[in-house]
Amino acid sequence: MALETSKIRTSKPSNETHPEGLNWWRRLLMWRERHLPDKTFVVLLALIVGIASGLAAVLLKTLIGLIAGFLTSRFDIEQGNLLYLVFPAIGILLTSLYVYHIAREPISHGVTRVLYALALKKSRLKIHNMYSSLIASSITIGFGGSVGAEGPIVFTGAAIGSNLGQAFRLTPQQLAMLVACGAAAGIAGIFKAPIAGLLFTIEVLMLDLTAGAAIPLITASVAGATVAYVFTGYNVEFFFSQSEPFYASRIPYVLLLGVFCGFVSLYFITLIDRIEARFKKLRNRWMRFAVGGLTLSLLIFLMPPLYGEGYEGITHLINGDITGIFNNSLFYSYRDNTVAVLLFLFALGAFKVFATAATNGGGGVGGTFAPSLFVGVMAGVFFAYLFNHLGFIDPDMPLSIKNFALMGMAGVMAGVMHAPLMAIFLTAEMTGGYELFLPLLIVSASSYAISRIFTPYGIYSRRLAKRGQLLTHQKDRSVLTLLKMDSVIEKDFSVVHPDMSLKDMVDTIAQSHRNLFPVTDDNGKLLGVVQLDDIRNIMFRPDLYRRMNVDRFMAKPPAKLIIGTPMEQVMKTFDDTGAWNLPVIDEEGKYVGFVSKSKIFNSYRQVLKHYTYD
Repeated sequence: MALETSKIRTSKPSNETHPEGLNWWRRLLMWRERHLPDKTFVVLLALIVGIASGLAAVLLKTLIGLIAGFLTSRFDIEQGNLLYLVFPAIGILLTSLYVYHIAREPISHGVTRVLYALALKKSRLKIHNMYSSLIASSITIGFGGSVGAEGPIVFTGAAIGSNLGQAFRLTPQQLAMLVACGAAAGIAGIFKAPIAGLLFTIEVLMLDLTAGAAIPLITASVAGATVAYVFTGYNVEFFFSQSEPFYASRIPYVLLLGVFCGFVSLYFITLIDRIEARFKKLRNRWMRFAVGGLTLSLLIFLMPPLYGEGYEGITHLINGDITGIFNNSLFYSYRDNTVAVLLFLFALGAFKVFATAATNGGGGVGGTFAPSLFVGVMAGVFFAYLFNHLGFIDPDMPLSIKNFALMGMAGVMAGVMHAPLMAIFLTAEMTGGYELFLPLLIVSASSYAISRIFTPYGIYSRRLAKRGQLLTHQKDRSVLTLLKMDSVIEKDFSVVHPDMSLKDMVDTIAQSHRNLFPVTDDNGKLLGVVQLDDIRNIMFRPDLYRRMNVDRFMAKPPAKLIIGTPMEQVMKTFDDTGAWNLPVIDEEGKYVGFVSKSKIFNSYRQVLKHYTYD
């Protein structure tokens, strides 16, 4: 019996030699590789990512609505409410504690972090990113943080795509596609705007839309929007009914509004950057919280429409109800005063930027997407209301407050994000204002043109662009961003010293397969280079072997590259010098190796093939 048992035990196949012994996940991966082509599988995963991201968008909007409704439902519409001085600061405090003690890494500016992951982290995002920004932003915005939910949902959707792709061991280009699918589905789900979700990946994430990339992106966007429709109904985000027709005679005013929105966009981008930079200089996080919380609470107390995303104020204005923005404020009794309306619209647009920067700078988590919509609506209504009361417009045919609210929304969004197509379609999709397609196009294009003249990057990409870490639609620049100097440095060069004789130099050449030799001192500091072609005429003169040293014929290199220099700058140095090889030194001037054009070109082709999804 013992022998039989022994036989059974020794004849049992081991996990290492028999596929049936593999765990279920590895068996699933093997089955997938045998039965599902890569492109088909990516489309299937895009559908799953789209559904999951759409559910995340619905959950985020629900949480924000529940928290905000619970906190503000009993507020008096006809007067100021002191709790506005408390709730926003509490929201920032709770969020900062969550980020510091649970997430344990910054999770604000979600779109910028997705761009960074695509550029420098091989599209890899951490598991907690699938839920951490969702939790943090719902607290921030629900308690009144003056930011948007779109950045966090983009980060959440991208993280869902990244982690699902990592689980199935996808290639880098497939992983980048799933990250883009998650981001697109997040936008589609939060706004019920599938076309805008698709355009977001093209204009903001700067993903090349090839024939192979279109299908998974469309699948994810449609899935995200469908989930939102199923759970929240088929109504648009902001109901808009065009009661006043658009006349061609209004085109000059539309063009002027576009120019105005362009400058408003520049104000938005510049001020956000500067204020957040000031917050970063405050090293103590409690000091940042105190300054941010106090600033935000005071602004919301004085101007309640700044509370949260500001969608209630937007809804009032695109339906022509200007007096609605005075609800819950100290200035409710001035709602019918023309000057008060103009001043309040101006203040809301101008100080929304301060409120947004104070929220993020103080420790809150949220995006700048919704604030740009809010500022755009204020700009459009302010423009129309001002012209209607300056006497330039026929009183019987005034500029439509509702129409210009929508145009302003598209204009500022296009200028802030440098995404005119997305601005047009997003505005149309989330309001149903398709009848205004022509003026939306004019405003978005002119605003984008003005913004682009003064700044080459939108609000999401400028932070990475300053550090040379941005992928763009320019393939050369994008590939150079992905390349790192460490990966192209060659170190198999024979090092020589200035006191070496020509005889020693010839012996070194005989043992080397290179025709270039770095010259260093005893401390390794680069002094010059010796090129084989420069000494070929004296190499075979034995009479000079003991009489001539390296310091007599070494030359100064055309340029020296400091290790860590961005590859775009490296290529510029090659172009300026006309060199084929350049030495690399560290910060102390010590020799590290050489970089050659041929090595860069080979790496360039590999990276281009590696990251292009077709």
